[in-house]
Amino acid sequence: MRVVSTKDAPAAIGPYSQGIVVNNLFYSSGQIPLTAEGVLVEGGIQEQTHQVFANLKAVLQEAGASLNTVVKVTAFLKDMEDFAAFNEVYAEYFSEHKPARSCVEVARLPKDVAVEIEVIALVK
Repeated sequence: MRVVSTKDAPAAIGPYSQGIVVNNLFYSSGQIPLTAEGVLVEGGIQEQTHQVFANLKAVLQEAGASLNTVVKVTAFLKDMEDFAAFNEVYAEYFSEHKPARSCVEVARLPKDVAVEIEVIALVK
């Protein structure tokens, strides 16, 4: 088991890792729309989703993976009314490669953000 940590994504805000690699699989912790410096991104679901993907790309790269090796995505939305706008941004990152995905509405997310995403990916 290998702990994944990069300064190119926000540090964990609790007792957990940014991600873990086990048997050539990378498991990310949920990423929220904080910059690597820990600043919450202003704006709606689209701006926040872009920041989440920037964070995911950073931890995936550190793990030796990429968006192209993601096999499963779990997305948590604060409001399912944002689903269409979220999907527009999501499709920019997963256009040809379409991993399995779950997307659920939740009552509340850390720091009251609109979106949190976690992934499982193959490590190269």
